[in-house]
Amino acid sequence: MANTSNTHPGEAGAGHEAGQTSLDTRAARQLAHTTKSQPQMQNISPRWLLRLLPWVEAKGGVYRVNRRLTYAVGDGRLAFVHTGAKVEVIPGSLLEIPLLRGFTGDDGEILRNLAARFVQRTVGPGELVVERGQSAEHVVVIVHGKAQKIGPGKFGDDVVLDNLADGDHFGDEAVVTSDDAWEFSVKAVTRCIVLALEQRVLEQLIQHNPALAAHVERFKANLGKPQDKAGQAAIEIAAGHKGEPIIPDTFVDYDPHPREYELSLAQTILKVHTRVSDIYNDPMIQVQEQLRLTIAAVRERQEWEMLNNREFGLLHNADFKQRIHPRSGPPTPDDLDELISRRRKTQLILAHPRAISAFSRECSKRGIYPTEVAIEGRHVMAWRGIPILPSDKLPISDTGTSSILAMRLGEKDQGVIGLHQTGLPGEVEPSLSVRQMTIGSNAITQYLVTAYFSAAVMI
Repeated sequence: MANTSNTHPGEAGAGHEAGQTSLDTRAARQLAHTTKSQPQMQNISPRWLLRLLPWVEAKGGVYRVNRRLTYAVGDGRLAFVHTGAKVEVIPGSLLEIPLLRGFTGDDGEILRNLAARFVQRTVGPGELVVERGQSAEHVVVIVHGKAQKIGPGKFGDDVVLDNLADGDHFGDEAVVTSDDAWEFSVKAVTRCIVLALEQRVLEQLIQHNPALAAHVERFKANLGKPQDKAGQAAIEIAAGHKGEPIIPDTFVDYDPHPREYELSLAQTILKVHTRVSDIYNDPMIQVQEQLRLTIAAVRERQEWEMLNNREFGLLHNADFKQRIHPRSGPPTPDDLDELISRRRKTQLILAHPRAISAFSRECSKRGIYPTEVAIEGRHVMAWRGIPILPSDKLPISDTGTSSILAMRLGEKDQGVIGLHQTGLPGEVEPSLSVRQMTIGSNAITQYLVTAYFSAAVMI
Protein backbone atom coordinates (compact mmCIF):
# COMPACT_ATOMS: atom_id res chain seq x y z
CA MET A 1 0.00 0.00 0.00
CA ALA A 2 1.44 3.41 -0.94
CA ASN A 3 2.07 5.95 1.78
CA THR A 4 0.41 9.31 1.34
CA SER A 5 1.07 12.59 3.05
CA ASN A 6 -1.45 15.16 3.98
CA THR A 7 0.05 18.56 3.25
CA HIS A 8 -2.22 21.40 4.12
CA PRO A 9 -2.11 24.79 2.42
CA GLY A 10 0.29 27.15 4.19
CA GLU A 11 2.52 24.33 5.45
CA ALA A 12 6.04 23.89 4.19
CA GLY A 13 6.58 21.01 1.82
CA ALA A 14 9.22 18.32 2.26
CA GLY A 15 12.84 19.61 1.96
CA HIS A 16 11.99 23.29 2.50
CA GLU A 17 12.76 25.38 5.54
CA ALA A 18 9.83 26.86 7.42
CA GLY A 19 8.96 30.32 6.15
CA GLN A 20 10.99 30.06 2.86
CA THR A 21 9.12 31.51 -0.10
CA SER A 22 11.80 31.70 -2.81
CA LEU A 23 14.78 29.78 -4.17
CA ASP A 24 17.69 29.47 -1.72
CA THR A 25 20.94 31.20 -2.74
CA ARG A 26 22.95 28.04 -2.10
CA ALA A 27 20.86 26.27 -4.68
CA ALA A 28 20.93 29.19 -7.10
CA ARG A 29 24.78 29.19 -7.15
CA GLN A 30 24.69 25.80 -8.81
CA LEU A 31 23.22 27.38 -11.96
CA ALA A 32 25.14 30.64 -12.00
CA HIS A 33 28.72 31.78 -12.59
CA THR A 34 30.41 33.54 -9.69
CA THR A 35 32.35 36.75 -10.16
CA LYS A 36 35.91 35.61 -9.48
CA SER A 37 39.47 36.89 -9.47
CA GLN A 38 42.54 35.41 -11.04
CA PRO A 39 44.48 33.05 -8.75
CA GLN A 40 46.48 35.12 -6.28
CA MET A 41 49.95 34.47 -4.81
CA GLN A 42 51.42 36.01 -1.65
CA ASN A 43 55.12 36.07 -2.53
CA ILE A 44 54.93 38.29 -5.61
CA SER A 45 57.03 41.39 -4.90
CA PRO A 46 57.71 44.56 -6.96
CA ARG A 47 61.06 43.09 -8.16
CA TRP A 48 62.57 46.56 -8.57
CA LEU A 49 66.02 45.17 -9.36
CA LEU A 50 64.78 43.26 -12.40
CA ARG A 51 62.71 46.21 -13.56
CA LEU A 52 65.41 48.89 -13.34
CA LEU A 53 68.62 47.04 -14.28
CA PRO A 54 69.87 47.73 -17.81
CA TRP A 55 69.84 44.35 -19.57
CA VAL A 56 72.68 43.44 -21.92
CA GLU A 57 72.65 40.63 -24.47
CA ALA A 58 75.14 37.81 -23.78
CA LYS A 59 74.84 36.07 -27.13
CA GLY A 60 77.57 33.53 -26.49
CA GLY A 61 76.29 32.78 -23.00
CA VAL A 62 79.38 34.50 -21.51
CA TYR A 63 80.14 38.16 -20.80
CA ARG A 64 83.74 39.25 -20.22
CA VAL A 65 84.55 42.38 -18.19
CA ASN A 66 87.91 43.82 -19.29
CA ARG A 67 89.60 46.15 -16.82
CA ARG A 68 92.87 47.91 -16.32
CA LEU A 69 95.57 45.99 -14.52
CA THR A 70 95.21 46.42 -10.76
CA TYR A 71 98.10 45.76 -8.40
CA ALA A 72 96.29 46.30 -5.11
CA VAL A 73 93.50 43.76 -4.97
CA GLY A 74 90.60 44.82 -2.77
CA ASP A 75 90.58 43.34 0.71
CA GLY A 76 88.30 40.38 1.34
CA ARG A 77 86.83 39.11 4.56
CA LEU A 78 88.12 35.98 6.23
CA ALA A 79 85.95 33.12 7.46
CA PHE A 80 86.30 31.19 10.71
CA VAL A 81 85.35 27.95 12.41
CA HIS A 82 84.34 27.91 16.09
CA THR A 83 85.07 25.05 18.48
CA GLY A 84 83.59 26.17 21.77
CA ALA A 85 85.42 29.37 22.70
CA LYS A 86 88.31 28.60 20.33
CA VAL A 87 88.30 30.26 16.91
CA GLU A 88 90.41 29.27 13.88
CA VAL A 89 90.78 30.79 10.43
CA ILE A 90 89.48 28.62 7.60
CA PRO A 91 92.73 28.05 5.60
CA GLY A 92 91.20 28.65 2.18
CA SER A 93 89.86 32.06 3.22
CA LEU A 94 93.45 33.29 3.79
CA LEU A 95 93.57 33.84 0.03
CA GLU A 96 91.33 36.86 0.65
CA ILE A 97 94.34 38.67 2.14
CA PRO A 98 96.01 40.71 -0.65
CA LEU A 99 99.42 39.34 0.35
CA LEU A 100 98.23 35.81 -0.52
CA ARG A 101 95.68 36.60 -3.24
CA GLY A 102 96.36 34.48 -6.31
CA PHE A 103 98.77 32.11 -4.53
CA THR A 104 98.48 28.78 -6.37
CA GLY A 105 101.65 26.86 -5.51
CA ASP A 106 100.09 25.04 -2.57
CA ASP A 107 98.30 21.75 -1.98
CA GLY A 108 96.70 23.24 1.13
CA GLU A 109 99.51 22.44 3.59
CA ILE A 110 101.02 25.95 3.64
CA LEU A 111 97.66 27.62 4.24
CA ARG A 112 96.84 25.13 6.99
CA ASN A 113 100.18 25.91 8.67
CA LEU A 114 99.49 29.64 8.45
CA ALA A 115 95.99 29.26 9.85
CA ALA A 116 97.29 27.23 12.78
CA ARG A 117 99.84 29.94 13.74
CA PHE A 118 97.29 32.68 14.44
CA VAL A 119 97.03 33.54 18.15
CA GLN A 120 93.64 34.36 19.64
CA ARG A 121 93.01 37.10 22.19
CA THR A 122 90.10 39.16 23.50
CA VAL A 123 90.07 42.96 23.63
CA GLY A 124 87.60 44.82 25.84
CA PRO A 125 85.64 47.93 24.85
CA GLY A 126 87.86 51.00 24.77
CA GLU A 127 91.11 48.98 24.69
CA LEU A 128 93.62 49.25 21.85
CA VAL A 129 94.14 46.38 19.44
CA VAL A 130 97.26 48.10 18.03
CA GLU A 131 98.77 51.48 18.91
CA ARG A 132 100.09 54.12 16.53
CA GLY A 133 103.89 54.38 16.56
CA GLN A 134 104.54 50.88 17.84
CA SER A 135 106.27 48.24 15.73
CA ALA A 136 103.99 46.73 13.08
CA GLU A 137 104.81 43.03 13.26
CA HIS A 138 101.43 41.29 12.98
CA VAL A 139 98.65 40.49 10.56
CA VAL A 140 95.54 41.20 12.65
CA VAL A 141 92.06 39.81 11.94
CA ILE A 142 88.85 40.95 13.63
CA VAL A 143 86.88 37.74 14.29
CA HIS A 144 83.93 39.27 16.11
CA GLY A 145 83.03 42.73 17.36
CA LYS A 146 83.48 46.27 16.13
CA ALA A 147 86.61 48.43 16.17
CA GLN A 148 87.63 51.83 14.85
CA LYS A 149 90.78 52.71 12.96
CA ILE A 150 91.97 56.05 14.40
CA GLY A 151 94.61 58.32 12.94
CA PRO A 152 95.83 61.91 13.25
CA GLY A 153 93.60 64.61 11.78
CA LYS A 154 94.61 67.76 9.98
CA PHE A 155 94.69 69.81 13.16
CA GLY A 156 96.40 67.25 15.38
CA ASP A 157 93.26 65.70 16.81
CA ASP A 158 92.35 62.03 16.38
CA VAL A 159 89.78 61.16 13.71
CA VAL A 160 88.05 57.89 12.83
CA LEU A 161 89.52 56.63 9.55
CA ASP A 162 87.44 53.48 9.21
CA ASN A 163 85.15 51.07 11.04
CA LEU A 164 86.22 47.43 11.24
CA ALA A 165 84.01 44.42 11.97
CA ASP A 166 83.77 40.64 11.57
CA GLY A 167 86.26 39.29 9.02
CA ASP A 168 88.17 42.55 8.44
CA HIS A 169 91.95 42.51 8.67
CA PHE A 170 94.98 44.79 8.43
CA GLY A 171 98.77 44.64 8.59
CA ASP A 172 99.54 42.25 5.71
CA GLU A 173 101.67 44.86 3.94
CA ALA A 174 103.47 45.77 7.16
CA VAL A 175 104.76 42.24 7.79
CA VAL A 176 106.64 42.09 4.48
CA THR A 177 108.66 45.20 5.28
CA SER A 178 111.11 45.67 8.13
CA ASP A 179 111.37 48.24 10.94
CA ASP A 180 108.07 49.93 10.20
CA ALA A 181 105.49 51.17 12.69
CA TRP A 182 101.72 51.40 12.81
CA GLU A 183 100.51 54.65 11.23
CA PHE A 184 97.19 54.36 13.05
CA SER A 185 95.63 52.95 16.19
CA VAL A 186 92.77 50.46 16.30
CA LYS A 187 90.43 50.78 19.30
CA ALA A 188 87.73 48.26 20.21
CA VAL A 189 84.25 49.80 20.32
CA THR A 190 82.67 46.58 21.58
CA ARG A 191 84.23 43.45 23.00
CA CYS A 192 86.37 42.05 20.18
CA ILE A 193 87.87 38.64 19.47
CA VAL A 194 91.00 39.05 17.33
CA LEU A 195 93.54 36.71 15.76
CA ALA A 196 97.16 37.80 15.15
CA LEU A 197 99.95 36.24 13.07
CA GLU A 198 103.49 37.33 13.97
CA GLN A 199 105.90 38.53 11.31
CA ARG A 200 108.67 36.14 12.39
CA VAL A 201 106.32 33.15 12.03
CA LEU A 202 105.42 34.20 8.49
CA GLU A 203 109.09 34.74 7.65
CA GLN A 204 109.94 31.23 8.82
CA LEU A 205 107.24 29.72 6.62
CA ILE A 206 108.44 31.79 3.66
CA GLN A 207 112.01 30.57 4.10
CA HIS A 208 110.94 26.93 3.99
CA ASN A 209 108.49 27.25 1.07
CA PRO A 210 110.01 28.41 -2.26
CA ALA A 211 106.59 28.80 -3.91
CA LEU A 212 105.36 31.09 -1.13
CA ALA A 213 108.64 33.02 -1.19
CA ALA A 214 108.30 33.66 -4.94
CA HIS A 215 104.70 34.79 -4.50
CA VAL A 216 105.63 37.24 -1.71
CA GLU A 217 108.45 38.67 -3.85
CA ARG A 218 105.99 39.38 -6.65
CA PHE A 219 103.71 41.08 -4.13
CA LYS A 220 106.59 43.28 -2.92
CA ALA A 221 107.48 44.19 -6.51
CA ASN A 222 103.91 45.28 -7.23
CA LEU A 223 103.91 47.45 -4.09
CA GLY A 224 106.74 49.51 -5.57
CA LYS A 225 105.14 50.05 -8.97
CA PRO A 226 103.38 53.32 -9.76
CA GLN A 227 99.70 53.09 -8.91
CA ASP A 228 96.76 55.44 -8.90
CA LYS A 229 94.40 55.82 -5.93
CA ALA A 230 92.39 52.79 -7.08
CA GLY A 231 95.47 50.54 -7.18
CA GLN A 232 95.54 50.46 -11.01
CA ALA A 233 98.75 50.61 -13.01
CA ALA A 234 99.45 54.32 -13.31
CA ILE A 235 99.34 56.24 -16.61
CA GLU A 236 102.30 58.61 -16.55
CA ILE A 237 101.38 62.15 -17.66
CA ALA A 238 103.30 65.43 -17.51
CA ALA A 239 101.40 68.67 -17.01
CA GLY A 240 102.15 72.30 -16.16
CA HIS A 241 105.76 72.10 -17.34
CA LYS A 242 107.81 74.76 -19.13
CA GLY A 243 110.79 74.60 -21.37
CA GLU A 244 111.82 71.30 -22.97
CA PRO A 245 111.56 68.57 -20.32
CA ILE A 246 111.44 64.91 -21.28
CA ILE A 247 107.81 63.90 -21.76
CA PRO A 248 107.06 60.58 -20.01
CA ASP A 249 106.01 57.67 -22.17
CA THR A 250 103.32 55.31 -21.00
CA PHE A 251 100.78 52.65 -21.95
CA VAL A 252 97.55 51.34 -20.45
CA ASP A 253 98.06 47.85 -19.08
CA TYR A 254 95.13 45.42 -19.00
CA ASP A 255 94.18 42.75 -16.51
CA PRO A 256 95.59 39.49 -17.97
CA HIS A 257 92.83 37.44 -16.35
CA PRO A 258 89.55 39.32 -16.87
CA ARG A 259 86.38 38.20 -15.10
CA GLU A 260 83.89 36.25 -17.18
CA TYR A 261 80.24 35.88 -16.23
CA GLU A 262 78.33 32.85 -17.53
CA LEU A 263 74.58 32.94 -17.78
CA SER A 264 72.94 31.13 -14.90
CA LEU A 265 69.41 29.75 -14.95
CA ALA A 266 66.30 29.03 -12.91
CA GLN A 267 64.14 26.10 -14.02
CA THR A 268 61.08 24.16 -13.04
CA ILE A 269 58.69 21.64 -14.65
CA LEU A 270 54.99 22.52 -14.55
CA LYS A 271 52.57 19.59 -14.70
CA VAL A 272 48.94 19.98 -15.84
CA HIS A 273 46.47 17.11 -16.31
CA THR A 274 44.93 17.08 -19.80
CA ARG A 275 41.45 16.80 -18.29
CA VAL A 276 42.01 20.12 -16.53
CA SER A 277 43.49 21.87 -19.57
CA ASP A 278 40.76 20.52 -21.89
CA ILE A 279 37.50 21.20 -20.09
CA TYR A 280 38.08 23.62 -17.20
CA ASN A 281 38.76 26.73 -19.29
CA ASP A 282 35.76 28.98 -18.78
CA PRO A 283 36.08 31.82 -17.95
CA MET A 284 39.87 31.42 -17.34
CA ILE A 285 42.28 29.24 -19.28
CA GLN A 286 43.85 26.93 -16.72
CA VAL A 287 47.23 26.46 -18.44
CA GLN A 288 47.69 30.22 -18.79
CA GLU A 289 46.97 30.79 -15.10
CA GLN A 290 49.29 27.97 -14.05
CA LEU A 291 52.06 29.40 -16.22
CA ARG A 292 51.47 32.96 -15.01
CA LEU A 293 52.00 31.97 -11.38
CA THR A 294 54.94 29.68 -12.20
CA ILE A 295 56.70 32.41 -14.20
CA ALA A 296 56.19 34.84 -11.31
CA ALA A 297 57.84 32.34 -8.94
CA VAL A 298 60.76 31.86 -11.36
CA ARG A 299 61.27 35.64 -11.60
CA GLU A 300 61.22 35.93 -7.80
CA ARG A 301 63.94 33.28 -7.59
CA GLN A 302 65.89 35.05 -10.35
CA GLU A 303 66.00 38.27 -8.32
CA TRP A 304 67.05 36.33 -5.20
CA GLU A 305 69.92 34.71 -7.12
CA MET A 306 71.07 38.04 -8.56
CA LEU A 307 71.44 39.37 -5.03
CA ASN A 308 72.59 36.32 -3.07
CA ASN A 309 74.30 33.86 -5.44
CA ARG A 310 77.86 33.32 -4.17
CA GLU A 311 79.37 33.52 -7.68
CA PHE A 312 77.65 36.50 -9.30
CA GLY A 313 75.25 37.86 -6.65
CA LEU A 314 75.66 41.57 -5.97
CA LEU A 315 76.06 41.12 -2.21
CA HIS A 316 79.08 38.87 -2.75
CA ASN A 317 80.61 40.97 -5.54
CA ALA A 318 80.55 44.38 -3.89
CA ASP A 319 84.13 45.58 -3.50
CA PHE A 320 85.21 45.30 0.13
CA LYS A 321 86.81 48.74 -0.09
CA GLN A 322 83.37 50.11 -0.85
CA ARG A 323 81.69 48.55 2.19
CA ILE A 324 80.99 50.53 5.32
CA HIS A 325 79.70 49.69 8.78
CA PRO A 326 77.13 51.91 10.49
CA ARG A 327 78.43 54.29 13.12
CA SER A 328 75.84 53.04 15.59
CA GLY A 329 73.19 50.34 15.22
CA PRO A 330 70.44 51.22 12.73
CA PRO A 331 71.27 53.01 9.45
CA THR A 332 71.36 56.77 9.96
CA PRO A 333 71.40 59.69 7.50
CA ASP A 334 75.16 59.94 8.17
CA ASP A 335 75.63 56.31 7.12
CA LEU A 336 73.69 56.74 3.88
CA ASP A 337 75.65 59.92 3.09
CA GLU A 338 78.89 57.98 3.50
CA LEU A 339 77.54 55.09 1.44
CA ILE A 340 76.52 57.17 -1.57
CA SER A 341 79.77 59.13 -1.44
CA ARG A 342 81.84 55.98 -1.97
CA ARG A 343 81.24 56.04 -5.72
CA ARG A 344 80.06 58.67 -8.18
CA LYS A 345 76.62 58.81 -9.74
CA THR A 346 74.72 56.51 -7.41
CA GLN A 347 71.37 55.87 -9.09
CA LEU A 348 69.64 53.34 -6.88
CA ILE A 349 69.54 52.27 -3.23
CA LEU A 350 68.13 48.82 -2.49
CA ALA A 351 67.20 47.72 1.05
CA HIS A 352 64.95 45.32 2.93
CA PRO A 353 61.63 46.96 3.93
CA ARG A 354 62.57 46.59 7.59
CA ALA A 355 65.90 48.36 6.96
CA ILE A 356 64.01 51.19 5.25
CA SER A 357 61.73 51.42 8.29
CA ALA A 358 64.76 51.58 10.60
CA PHE A 359 66.23 54.39 8.49
CA SER A 360 62.91 56.27 8.56
CA ARG A 361 62.85 56.07 12.37
CA GLU A 362 66.37 57.51 12.55
CA CYS A 363 65.29 60.37 10.27
CA SER A 364 62.25 61.04 12.46
CA LYS A 365 64.45 61.24 15.57
CA ARG A 366 66.39 64.07 13.93
CA GLY A 367 63.37 65.83 12.51
CA ILE A 368 64.42 64.95 8.95
CA TYR A 369 61.84 64.03 6.35
CA PRO A 370 63.20 62.29 3.23
CA THR A 371 61.90 63.46 -0.11
CA GLU A 372 60.04 61.38 -2.68
CA VAL A 373 60.71 60.69 -6.35
CA ALA A 374 58.48 59.19 -9.02
CA ILE A 375 59.50 55.89 -10.62
CA GLU A 376 57.23 54.21 -13.16
CA GLY A 377 54.31 56.27 -11.92
CA ARG A 378 54.86 55.44 -8.24
CA HIS A 379 56.16 57.73 -5.51
CA VAL A 380 58.97 56.17 -3.45
CA MET A 381 61.19 57.44 -0.65
CA ALA A 382 64.46 59.06 -1.73
CA TRP A 383 67.66 60.24 -0.09
CA ARG A 384 69.59 63.08 -1.75
CA GLY A 385 67.37 62.48 -4.80
CA ILE A 386 68.31 58.78 -5.00
CA PRO A 387 65.34 56.40 -4.76
CA ILE A 388 65.34 53.91 -1.86
CA LEU A 389 63.57 50.82 -3.16
CA PRO A 390 62.44 47.78 -1.13
CA SER A 391 63.53 44.20 -1.76
CA ASP A 392 62.69 41.34 0.56
CA LYS A 393 65.44 39.28 -1.13
CA LEU A 394 68.11 41.07 0.92
CA PRO A 395 68.55 38.75 3.91
CA ILE A 396 68.18 39.66 7.57
CA SER A 397 70.52 37.74 9.87
CA ASP A 398 69.58 36.07 13.14
CA THR A 399 71.08 39.08 14.93
CA GLY A 400 68.78 41.49 13.09
CA THR A 401 71.38 42.97 10.71
CA SER A 402 70.94 43.43 6.97
CA SER A 403 72.66 45.07 4.00
CA ILE A 404 71.84 48.18 1.99
CA LEU A 405 73.08 48.30 -1.62
CA ALA A 406 73.88 51.55 -3.40
CA MET A 407 74.67 51.17 -7.08
CA ARG A 408 75.02 52.96 -10.34
CA LEU A 409 73.69 51.29 -13.46
CA GLY A 410 74.74 50.57 -17.02
CA GLU A 411 77.85 49.90 -19.09
CA LYS A 412 78.35 53.57 -19.94
CA ASP A 413 78.62 54.54 -16.27
CA GLN A 414 80.71 51.44 -15.40
CA GLY A 415 77.98 50.23 -13.10
CA VAL A 416 75.84 47.13 -12.62
CA ILE A 417 74.17 45.39 -15.55
CA GLY A 418 71.89 42.41 -15.97
CA LEU A 419 72.83 39.71 -18.47
CA HIS A 420 70.39 37.69 -20.52
CA GLN A 421 69.88 36.20 -23.97
CA THR A 422 66.73 36.80 -25.99
CA GLY A 423 65.33 34.93 -28.98
CA LEU A 424 65.15 31.58 -27.19
CA PRO A 425 62.92 28.77 -28.55
CA GLY A 426 59.52 29.02 -26.86
CA GLU A 427 60.30 32.48 -25.44
CA VAL A 428 57.31 34.09 -23.67
CA GLU A 429 59.24 36.88 -21.92
CA PRO A 430 62.76 38.20 -22.58
CA SER A 431 65.17 35.34 -21.80
CA LEU A 432 62.39 33.15 -20.38
CA SER A 433 61.05 30.20 -22.35
CA VAL A 434 58.21 27.71 -21.88
CA ARG A 435 58.46 24.42 -23.75
CA GLN A 436 55.93 21.61 -23.81
CA MET A 437 57.79 18.39 -23.08
CA THR A 438 55.69 15.21 -23.08
CA ILE A 439 52.25 13.86 -22.27
CA GLY A 440 52.80 10.84 -20.05
CA SER A 441 50.78 7.65 -19.78
CA ASN A 442 48.97 9.25 -16.84
CA ALA A 443 47.67 11.99 -19.19
CA ILE A 444 49.77 14.72 -17.51
CA THR A 445 51.35 17.36 -19.74
CA GLN A 446 54.77 18.70 -18.68
CA TYR A 447 56.02 22.21 -19.44
CA LEU A 448 59.68 23.19 -18.93
CA VAL A 449 59.95 26.79 -17.67
CA THR A 450 63.48 28.26 -17.91
CA ALA A 451 64.95 31.72 -17.26
CA TYR A 452 68.56 32.54 -18.20
CA PHE A 453 70.26 35.44 -16.44
CA SER A 454 73.25 36.79 -14.56
CA ALA A 455 74.54 40.10 -13.20
CA ALA A 456 77.88 41.78 -13.81
CA VAL A 457 79.69 44.56 -11.97
CA MET A 458 81.73 46.62 -14.41
CA ILE A 459 83.81 48.47 -11.75
